[in-house]
Amino acid sequence: MRICRFNEDRLGVVEGDEILDVSEAATVLPVLRWPLPRGDLLIANLPRVMEEIEHLRAGARRVPLSSVRLLSPVANPTKIAAAPVNYLKHLQEAEADAETFARHHVRKIEEVGIFLKASSSLVGPGEGVAIRFPDRRNDHEIELAVVIGRTCDRVPAEHALDYVAGYAIAVDMTLRGPEERSMRKSIDSYSVLGPWLVTADEIPDPARLSFELGVNGEVRQNANTRDLVIGIPQLIAWCSSFYTLYPGDVLMTGTPEGVGPVAPGDRILASFEGIGRMEVTVRAAE
Repeated sequence: MRICRFNEDRLGVVEGDEILDVSEAATVLPVLRWPLPRGDLLIANLPRVMEEIEHLRAGARRVPLSSVRLLSPVANPTKIAAAPVNYLKHLQEAEADAETFARHHVRKIEEVGIFLKASSSLVGPGEGVAIRFPDRRNDHEIELAVVIGRTCDRVPAEHALDYVAGYAIAVDMTLRGPEERSMRKSIDSYSVLGPWLVTADEIPDPARLSFELGVNGEVRQNANTRDLVIGIPQLIAWCSSFYTLYPGDVLMTGTPEGVGPVAPGDRILASFEGIGRMEVTVRAAE
């Protein structure tokens, strides 16, 4: 199932070039009082929501996909975890360009570990990227995003995929400079997630997905997840060995070679086998 959030927090199911408005499915979510539990409420109750969606599907209002504004399919992650230099050719690319990539940041993923991005940086493709520091280089990085489906604490790699709700495309925007990754990558709108959540049952093997990113019609990144240095189950196990992952938490798995700058007015087109494609516009921050 392809589940999206669109316009004013409407809930939809994507079928071809249409969206079925199944917002009423959200009524099955529990009513909560403060203090709220950690994690995204919809993702934590996704099996129940999907059952209700099936009941609503036949009578759902259909709207053209092209007419809506797609938001992040995850509304409230507690954290965004991201894997740096998790493709060998991207590491080689960074090592060869000392002017762009700060030397103290260019190390193997096994040495630097996984970093965190602010959840406030999360947007959907319909919201676009807002460049806050136009005088510095701002790069695109396409990645497979893994959305955690249930509380995950010190989970072994062999069971890690059992904790996945689904997958999405991520564009991990990066401001180049000397600051730590978590600061340069946590700018508002610098974590684009979309275009929808593809539930885990539709992608049995996330380790063999081809993907591509282009800017203004020029292809810049083209790779396959089989080239990951550290695989998805191992990444989940590694993260959960340090901190608990909650429903809705997003794991960005790394980007391949070909990262490059974007500027206001550019259009990013990101596509992933088994997921779909999303267009992201770049603008100047207000």
